[in-house]
Parts: sequence; structure tokens; C-alpha cells
Amino acid sequence: MVNENLNQEESNDNPAPESAIHTDTSYSTHPSVSGHPSVSIHPSVSGHPSVSIHPSVSGHPSVSIHPSVSGHPSVSIHPSVSGHPSVSIHPSVSIDPSVSVRPSSSAPPSTFAQPSGVTQPSSSGPEGSVIKVSKRRWAVVLVFSCYSLCNAFQWIQYGSINNIFMTFYGVSAFAIDWLSMCYMLTYIPLLLPVAWMLEKFGLRTIAIIGSALNCLGAWVKLGSLEPHLFPVTVVGQVICSVAQVFILGMPSRIASVWFGANEVSTACSIAVFGNQLGIAIGFLVPPVLVPNINDQEKLAYHISIMFYIIGSVATLLFILVIIVFKEKPKYPPSRAQSLSYALASTDASYFSSIVRLFKNLNFVLLVITYGLNAGAFYALSTLLNRMVILHFPGEEVNAGRIGLTIVIAGMFGAMISGIWLDKSKTYKETTLVVYIMTLVGMVVYTFTLNLERLWVVFITAGTLGFFMTGYLPLGFEFAVELTYPECEGISSGLLNVSAQIFGIIFTISQGQIIDNYGTKPGNIFLCVFLALGSALTAFIKADLRRQKANKDTPETKVQEEEESNISKVPTVVSEAHL
Repeated sequence: MVNENLNQEESNDNPAPESAIHTDTSYSTHPSVSGHPSVSIHPSVSGHPSVSIHPSVSGHPSVSIHPSVSGHPSVSIHPSVSGHPSVSIHPSVSIDPSVSVRPSSSAPPSTFAQPSGVTQPSSSGPEGSVIKVSKRRWAVVLVFSCYSLCNAFQWIQYGSINNIFMTFYGVSAFAIDWLSMCYMLTYIPLLLPVAWMLEKFGLRTIAIIGSALNCLGAWVKLGSLEPHLFPVTVVGQVICSVAQVFILGMPSRIASVWFGANEVSTACSIAVFGNQLGIAIGFLVPPVLVPNINDQEKLAYHISIMFYIIGSVATLLFILVIIVFKEKPKYPPSRAQSLSYALASTDASYFSSIVRLFKNLNFVLLVITYGLNAGAFYALSTLLNRMVILHFPGEEVNAGRIGLTIVIAGMFGAMISGIWLDKSKTYKETTLVVYIMTLVGMVVYTFTLNLERLWVVFITAGTLGFFMTGYLPLGFEFAVELTYPECEGISSGLLNVSAQIFGIIFTISQGQIIDNYGTKPGNIFLCVFLALGSALTAFIKADLRRQKANKDTPETKVQEEEESNISKVPTVVSEAHL
């Protein structure tokens, strides 16, 4: 009734006399004849008033402030009109003179006084006790996936038609390989600064910077449409590689910040899905848009079409990022994320977080095993065109289709794995099984490539891709589980650094082996390291810290946030506060 009366008065532009209630505040309550109490406030030396509510016969409350003459809190009990006793507590001596005041109509109401026994969960604010998922989360992850797709396309667009760009620019195969490897190289030194920026400035700022750099790099490449302008295309590719640093660490962070506990793995898979789809399109589209012809002018024309398309798409996505991306939802989407907000400290040392991660043995093992798997994928993607052309000369288009098959199968693997993890929470078991099947798929692909049967290569490559690229989002989510409540951007970034390092090593080493000894020894080289990764994965313990955080305190039922029509939960004062 107190709340109802206060709300009614507030809506009639006649606000109730409310005071901020502190821990040394007391109440004395008597039933009112008119339903509108009066308030008597006795300030103490510390400035914290006590509240005594007495019956009033007027339609409006009155407020009086006068000093207390008691050196200690005093208690007086006297009957009210209704026969129920009331308690008035007066704190220590006040030196201020007696004053009479009327509440200001402009002052916002603070804490509502709750009747004894009627309490709600206390929080640090109106939003702290509410767990809801925002409808905007799907738009955020979709836009992120799209500009991640655009960046991934630019990574592989040179490697998928390696021989054509070699002819156009008059450079070696190794030089074209470096257009892909520069993505791996720039990531290593820039990870820590960008991860720090993610913590300091948040998701929106990082998303805008990443999409802007991706757009800029795409347009710079349009200045390299002459055979002697290879350095310009290198500059454009390097800019895009810097943009990638602002992209690769985002999936697990977006999933944790925007999605509920039963959606995080699926959301992370969707975010990674965009990157994989970009690689798939990068295998498929360049061989179609840029045919293998000898006329340099026509070849430059076809290359320009590809560059104009990707530049236009990158520009559109940059605009969408500015419109759609928000820093975080209004309410935390899960209990674990709510706790993460509470544990976050602006004074925490960024480097101390990295030190703690490297003291986590399970995470260190995951960093190594993830790097081995993802590095093998990067090497296989970069060198696929070269391997297929050696066995099937003139089949540039089919080489791209094989790459497409690998990635599309991997996207299905990633989606199935994400859904399975959300249902089962078996991170260790799922990761180990997928890793072992990746090794099996790589072995089968290695020994069927030289059968000179193109349809066999499509089947074996698809099987390999289902598990190899399907493993990538598993690694991200497993890392978040092992390192909670550390920043997801740091853990994901360290996984990607490992992937880039092994990717450079594997790409250079396998390329040299293929040139000197053939494709089979080169693929066996990758099989050996995938076997090592499978063995190390078996030693990782399933210390699922985020799941424990979600289970320690039962999570309230997740609701869809109606952002336009949400009533704020008032801050509540319980009996313990009084």
C-alpha cells in the first residue's frame, strides 16, 4: 500500500516525501486516518536521519527536521490509533537547529520503504537483479558474422587462384603465399594491444575499428590493377590482416556478453560460422570471377570486378556495424555474466590476467592443441590450390570447389557441435572426439589424393573439413570454460596467436616439402602434428568454471527483453539494512 500511495501521488505531480534510507535509519509506523502519513526526521551527527511515521489527518504529508537530544539511539514505544504499538528510534546528538522543509517536486524519489517482511532481492541497482536476453543479440551476431566473412574472403582470395596471380604480377608462388601468411604474421604482435583495447573500450569500438580497416584494405587493393603494382596489393592485404586482429577474438566475447547460458555455444558457432563461410566463398568465387587467361588487360578487368564487389560489400557492412552494434545489453543474459560484471575491476592488471592464464595448465594444453589443429587448417587452405593443380592440371575451379566443400562441411560440424555442447556440456569429450576424427580424416585425405579420382577427393576433403573446421568454435568455448572469469578476448586471442604461429610454420614447411618431395609427404607432415594434438587433448581436465558459476546460484528464468516496455525494478531495502 505504501508503494501504491507513493506511485499515485507521484503520477499526480504531488510527490511523496521520500528520503534516502541508510543503515542507521529507523521506522515508526502508525496507521493513518487518510492513508497519507507524515514524516518526522531527526538527523544525527553523521547526517543520517531516522524516520518516524505518525498518523496524519491531512491529505498531504508534512516533514519536520529537528535535533535529537539523546546521545545514544533511543527507543520509544507508544500505542497508535489502531492499537498497534510503534517504535521510534532517535540516533545521536545533532547540532543543527530545527528546520521545517517541504519536499521538492523536482527531487527524484529514492528508496521506497517496504513493510516488514516484504522484501525483494537486493542489488546494486535496478538492473543488477534482472537476467534477460535481448532481441538485439541476433542482429549483433549476424552483422559480426557478415563482416568476419568479408575479411576471411580477402584472406584466401589470392591463395585460391595462386597460379593466376603469379602470372599477373610476375612473382613467385612463395610471394603469393605471403599474402595469406601476412594475416598470421600481423596477428602475433598485435594481439595483446587489441585485447587490451577490447577490455578498455569494449565491443562496439573494436567492431567499428575492425570493420573500418577491412573496408579500407578492400579499396586500397583497387589501386593494384597493374602488373607492376604488386606492392600496393600487399599494402591492402596487410591492412585487412590488421582488421583480422580486431575480429578473431570476438566470437566468444559476443556469445558471453549477449547470450544466455543455454545459447553461448551455439552463438559462438554462429560467429565463427561467418569466418568459415567467408573462406568457403573465397575458394568458390575468385576462380569464377577471374579466369585463367593470358591477356593481361582482360585479366586486370576481371580482377577489378572482384575488388569492386568486395569493396562495396565491406562498405555496407561498416555502416551496419555503426548502426547495429551496442556495447552490451541492458541486462546481463546469464548468471555467469552477471557475476562477471560484479568481479570486473577497472584497476585489475591486464598482464596479471595473462599470467594467471599461463599458470592454468589445462588452458596451456588447449592453446597448444588448438594451434596445431588450426595451423594445419591454415596450411591446408593456403596450399590447396597448389596440391590440386599438381594432381589435376587446369582444374582451378574444382580446386576452389574442394576448398568450398571443406569449409561448408566444417560449418555444419561447427553448428552441430555448438548445439550439442549447449545440450550436453561435455566440452572435454566432444573436443577429444572431434580432434581424433580430424586426424582420421587427414590420414584418409592424404592417401586418396594421388588416386587421381576427383570425386574421391571431394568426399575425403569434406569429411576432413567437417571435423577440422568444426573444431575451431569448440576450442573457443572450451577455453572460456577453463578460464572463467578471465576476459574472453584474452583467452580467444591467445588461442589465435598459437594458431597463427603454427599456421606460418606449417605453411612454409609443408610448402617446401610439397615442392621438393610431393604432396603425400607434405600431408603426412600435418598428420604427425595432429596425432600429437590428439594425445595432448586427452590430458586436459574438464574444469568447467563457467558452468559451475551458473549452477552455484539458480538462474532466474531467462526472458526476452522488451526494450521499449520494461518497468524498472525499484531498489529495495530489507530488514537487514534497517
